[in-house]
Amino acid sequence: MSFPDRRLHRPLIAAALAVAALVPLSQAQAGVVVSVSGPSAKLYPVGKKLADTDKVVLKSGDTVTVLDQRGTRVLKGAGTFSLADKPAADRSSTFALLTRQRSAQRVRTGAVRGDDAGPVTRPNLWYVDVRQAGPMCIANPAEVRLWRPATTGEALYVIGADGARASSKAAFSDGEMLTVWDLSQAPVTDGARYVVAGQDGAPHEITFRLLDSVPAAPEDLALKLIEKGCTAQLDVLSAAMNTADG
Repeated sequence: MSFPDRRLHRPLIAAALAVAALVPLSQAQAGVVVSVSGPSAKLYPVGKKLADTDKVVLKSGDTVTVLDQRGTRVLKGAGTFSLADKPAADRSSTFALLTRQRSAQRVRTGAVRGDDAGPVTRPNLWYVDVRQAGPMCIANPAEVRLWRPATTGEALYVIGADGARASSKAAFSDGEMLTVWDLSQAPVTDGARYVVAGQDGAPHEITFRLLDSVPAAPEDLALKLIEKGCTAQLDVLSAAMNTADG
Protein backbone atom coordinates (compact mmCIF):
# COMPACT_ATOMS: atom_id res chain seq x y z
CA MET A 1 0.00 0.00 0.00
CA SER A 2 1.34 3.45 -0.90
CA PHE A 3 0.82 6.57 1.16
CA PRO A 4 0.79 10.18 -0.09
CA ASP A 5 3.96 12.11 0.50
CA ARG A 6 3.08 14.65 3.20
CA ARG A 7 5.90 16.87 2.03
CA LEU A 8 3.93 17.61 -1.15
CA HIS A 9 1.16 19.15 0.93
CA ARG A 10 3.39 21.39 3.03
CA PRO A 11 3.25 24.38 0.63
CA LEU A 12 -0.56 24.16 0.55
CA ILE A 13 -0.75 23.97 4.34
CA ALA A 14 1.58 26.95 4.67
CA ALA A 15 -0.55 28.96 2.25
CA ALA A 16 -3.73 28.08 4.14
CA LEU A 17 -2.16 29.13 7.43
CA ALA A 18 -1.05 32.42 5.90
CA VAL A 19 -4.59 33.16 4.72
CA ALA A 20 -6.00 32.24 8.11
CA ALA A 21 -3.54 34.57 9.78
CA LEU A 22 -4.76 37.45 7.63
CA VAL A 23 -8.45 37.00 8.44
CA PRO A 24 -8.34 38.54 11.94
CA LEU A 25 -6.49 41.56 10.52
CA SER A 26 -9.16 42.21 7.92
CA GLN A 27 -11.89 41.81 10.50
CA ALA A 28 -10.17 44.12 12.98
CA GLN A 29 -11.13 47.20 10.98
CA ALA A 30 -9.50 50.46 11.87
CA GLY A 31 -11.28 53.77 12.32
CA VAL A 32 -9.85 57.27 12.46
CA VAL A 33 -10.80 60.19 14.72
CA VAL A 34 -12.09 63.06 12.56
CA SER A 35 -13.33 65.38 15.31
CA VAL A 36 -12.91 65.64 19.08
CA SER A 37 -13.75 67.93 21.98
CA GLY A 38 -13.79 67.68 25.74
CA PRO A 39 -11.39 66.80 28.55
CA SER A 40 -10.07 63.67 26.77
CA ALA A 41 -9.22 65.46 23.51
CA LYS A 42 -5.47 64.92 24.00
CA LEU A 43 -5.99 61.16 24.22
CA TYR A 44 -7.97 61.01 20.98
CA PRO A 45 -6.55 63.67 18.63
CA VAL A 46 -7.80 64.10 15.06
CA GLY A 47 -6.04 61.52 12.90
CA LYS A 48 -5.67 58.91 15.66
CA LYS A 49 -6.38 55.36 14.47
CA LEU A 50 -8.65 53.10 16.49
CA ALA A 51 -9.07 49.36 15.99
CA ASP A 52 -12.32 47.50 16.57
CA THR A 53 -10.75 45.93 19.63
CA ASP A 54 -9.76 49.27 21.20
CA LYS A 55 -11.77 50.58 24.12
CA VAL A 56 -12.58 54.29 23.94
CA VAL A 57 -12.95 55.55 27.48
CA LEU A 58 -14.58 58.98 27.67
CA LYS A 59 -15.31 61.40 30.47
CA SER A 60 -18.36 63.60 30.92
CA GLY A 61 -18.31 66.33 28.27
CA ASP A 62 -16.24 64.32 25.78
CA THR A 63 -17.32 63.97 22.14
CA VAL A 64 -15.27 61.88 19.73
CA THR A 65 -16.29 61.41 16.10
CA VAL A 66 -14.82 58.30 14.46
CA LEU A 67 -14.97 57.31 10.79
CA ASP A 68 -14.44 53.78 9.50
CA GLN A 69 -15.57 51.87 6.42
CA ARG A 70 -19.08 51.47 7.84
CA GLY A 71 -19.61 55.16 8.48
CA THR A 72 -19.23 57.95 11.03
CA ARG A 73 -20.11 57.46 14.67
CA VAL A 74 -20.26 60.10 17.38
CA LEU A 75 -19.22 58.82 20.80
CA LYS A 76 -20.21 60.90 23.81
CA GLY A 77 -19.02 60.44 27.39
CA ALA A 78 -19.03 59.47 30.03
CA GLY A 79 -18.71 55.83 29.04
CA THR A 80 -16.64 53.10 27.40
CA PHE A 81 -17.15 52.39 23.70
CA SER A 82 -15.93 49.97 21.03
CA LEU A 83 -16.00 50.27 17.23
CA ALA A 84 -16.92 46.59 17.12
CA ASP A 85 -20.44 47.59 18.16
CA LYS A 86 -22.64 47.51 15.07
CA PRO A 87 -23.66 51.01 13.88
CA ALA A 88 -27.26 51.99 13.19
CA ALA A 89 -26.66 52.14 9.44
CA ASP A 90 -24.05 51.27 6.81
CA ARG A 91 -22.82 54.16 4.66
CA SER A 92 -20.56 52.30 2.21
CA SER A 93 -22.82 53.16 -0.76
CA THR A 94 -22.85 56.81 0.30
CA PHE A 95 -19.06 56.85 0.26
CA ALA A 96 -18.99 55.42 -3.26
CA LEU A 97 -21.30 58.17 -4.56
CA LEU A 98 -19.57 60.94 -2.66
CA THR A 99 -16.14 60.11 -4.07
CA ARG A 100 -17.17 59.11 -7.60
CA GLN A 101 -15.11 60.69 -10.36
CA ARG A 102 -17.14 61.41 -13.47
CA SER A 103 -16.55 63.27 -16.69
CA ALA A 104 -18.25 66.66 -17.04
CA GLN A 105 -20.18 65.37 -20.04
CA ARG A 106 -21.87 62.74 -17.88
CA VAL A 107 -22.41 64.76 -14.73
CA ARG A 108 -25.81 66.11 -13.74
CA THR A 109 -26.43 68.69 -11.05
CA GLY A 110 -27.97 67.83 -7.73
CA ALA A 111 -27.99 68.47 -4.01
CA VAL A 112 -28.01 66.52 -0.81
CA ARG A 113 -29.78 67.65 2.36
CA GLY A 114 -29.12 66.36 5.83
CA ASP A 115 -32.82 66.82 6.63
CA ASP A 116 -35.74 68.92 5.47
CA ALA A 117 -34.57 71.97 7.38
CA GLY A 118 -30.83 71.43 7.01
CA PRO A 119 -28.47 73.24 4.67
CA VAL A 120 -27.72 72.00 1.16
CA THR A 121 -24.39 70.17 0.96
CA ARG A 122 -22.36 69.30 -2.12
CA PRO A 123 -23.13 65.83 -3.47
CA ASN A 124 -19.55 65.12 -4.51
CA LEU A 125 -16.38 65.56 -2.46
CA TRP A 126 -14.37 66.85 -5.45
CA TYR A 127 -16.67 69.76 -6.35
CA VAL A 128 -15.18 73.15 -5.47
CA ASP A 129 -17.64 74.92 -3.17
CA VAL A 130 -17.86 78.64 -4.01
CA ARG A 131 -18.17 79.35 -0.25
CA GLN A 132 -15.08 77.36 0.74
CA ALA A 133 -11.77 78.89 1.74
CA GLY A 134 -8.51 77.12 2.53
CA PRO A 135 -7.03 73.88 1.17
CA MET A 136 -9.08 71.99 -1.43
CA CYS A 137 -8.10 68.41 -2.26
CA ILE A 138 -8.59 67.34 -5.87
CA ALA A 139 -8.60 63.75 -7.13
CA ASN A 140 -8.42 64.55 -10.85
CA PRO A 141 -7.02 67.95 -11.88
CA ALA A 142 -8.35 67.43 -15.41
CA GLU A 143 -11.98 67.36 -14.17
CA VAL A 144 -12.65 70.33 -11.87
CA ARG A 145 -16.15 71.68 -11.27
CA LEU A 146 -17.35 74.71 -9.32
CA TRP A 147 -20.45 74.11 -7.19
CA ARG A 148 -22.96 76.46 -5.55
CA PRO A 149 -25.67 75.55 -2.98
CA ALA A 150 -28.50 77.11 -4.99
CA THR A 151 -30.27 76.74 -8.31
CA THR A 152 -32.21 79.97 -8.57
CA GLY A 153 -30.96 82.70 -10.89
CA GLU A 154 -27.77 83.21 -12.82
CA ALA A 155 -24.48 83.86 -11.03
CA LEU A 156 -21.05 84.97 -12.17
CA TYR A 157 -17.81 84.30 -10.29
CA VAL A 158 -14.38 85.72 -10.96
CA ILE A 159 -11.31 83.56 -10.35
CA GLY A 160 -8.06 85.34 -9.56
CA ALA A 161 -4.62 83.72 -9.56
CA ASP A 162 -2.66 84.02 -6.32
CA GLY A 163 -5.16 86.54 -5.02
CA ALA A 164 -4.15 89.09 -7.63
CA ARG A 165 -5.33 89.51 -11.24
CA ALA A 166 -8.41 87.81 -12.61
CA SER A 167 -7.58 84.57 -14.45
CA SER A 168 -11.02 83.48 -15.59
CA LYS A 169 -14.74 83.63 -14.97
CA ALA A 170 -17.27 80.96 -14.09
CA ALA A 171 -20.96 81.42 -14.87
CA PHE A 172 -23.88 79.47 -13.40
CA SER A 173 -27.05 79.27 -15.46
CA ASP A 174 -30.46 79.51 -13.82
CA GLY A 175 -31.39 76.12 -12.40
CA GLU A 176 -27.82 74.82 -12.29
CA MET A 177 -25.56 74.05 -9.34
CA LEU A 178 -22.49 73.09 -11.36
CA THR A 179 -20.29 74.92 -13.81
CA VAL A 180 -16.95 74.24 -15.45
CA TRP A 181 -13.68 75.49 -13.99
CA ASP A 182 -11.72 76.86 -16.98
CA LEU A 183 -8.46 74.93 -16.72
CA SER A 184 -6.98 76.69 -19.75
CA GLN A 185 -7.11 80.02 -17.90
CA ALA A 186 -6.75 78.76 -14.32
CA PRO A 187 -4.79 75.49 -14.31
CA VAL A 188 -5.14 73.34 -11.21
CA THR A 189 -1.76 72.22 -9.90
CA ASP A 190 -0.57 71.21 -6.46
CA GLY A 191 -0.21 74.35 -4.34
CA ALA A 192 -1.95 76.65 -6.85
CA ARG A 193 -3.83 79.48 -5.10
CA TYR A 194 -6.94 81.18 -6.45
CA VAL A 195 -9.46 83.65 -5.10
CA VAL A 196 -13.08 82.95 -6.04
CA ALA A 197 -15.33 86.01 -5.79
CA GLY A 198 -18.99 86.44 -6.66
CA GLN A 199 -21.57 89.19 -6.42
CA ASP A 200 -23.31 87.38 -3.58
CA GLY A 201 -20.53 87.18 -0.99
CA ALA A 202 -16.96 87.81 0.14
CA PRO A 203 -14.05 86.39 -1.88
CA HIS A 204 -12.55 83.09 -0.74
CA GLU A 205 -8.97 81.98 -1.33
CA ILE A 206 -8.47 78.33 -2.26
CA THR A 207 -5.21 76.40 -2.23
CA PHE A 208 -5.37 73.22 -4.29
CA ARG A 209 -3.85 69.99 -2.98
CA LEU A 210 -3.61 67.14 -5.46
CA LEU A 211 -4.07 63.56 -4.34
CA ASP A 212 -1.86 60.95 -6.01
CA SER A 213 -4.63 58.40 -5.49
CA VAL A 214 -8.03 58.08 -3.84
CA PRO A 215 -8.11 55.42 -1.09
CA ALA A 216 -10.90 52.86 -1.33
CA ALA A 217 -11.57 52.99 2.41
CA PRO A 218 -13.24 56.05 4.03
CA GLU A 219 -10.86 56.05 7.01
CA ASP A 220 -7.82 56.07 4.70
CA LEU A 221 -9.25 58.96 2.68
CA ALA A 222 -9.94 60.82 5.91
CA LEU A 223 -6.28 60.46 6.87
CA LYS A 224 -5.22 61.92 3.51
CA LEU A 225 -7.58 64.87 3.89
CA ILE A 226 -6.21 65.49 7.38
CA GLU A 227 -2.63 65.29 6.10
CA LYS A 228 -3.35 67.79 3.30
CA GLY A 229 -5.30 70.13 5.60
CA CYS A 230 -8.55 69.74 3.64
CA THR A 231 -10.74 70.11 6.71
CA ALA A 232 -13.83 71.39 4.87
CA GLN A 233 -13.96 68.20 2.80
CA LEU A 234 -13.30 66.14 5.92
CA ASP A 235 -16.39 67.73 7.47
CA VAL A 236 -18.47 66.93 4.36
CA LEU A 237 -17.26 63.32 4.39
CA SER A 238 -17.91 62.92 8.11
CA ALA A 239 -21.41 64.40 7.92
CA ALA A 240 -22.46 62.36 4.88
CA MET A 241 -21.24 59.13 6.46
CA ASN A 242 -23.09 59.65 9.77
CA THR A 243 -24.64 56.29 10.61
CA ALA A 244 -27.13 57.84 13.03
CA ASP A 245 -29.07 59.25 10.05
CA GLY A 246 -29.89 55.81 8.70
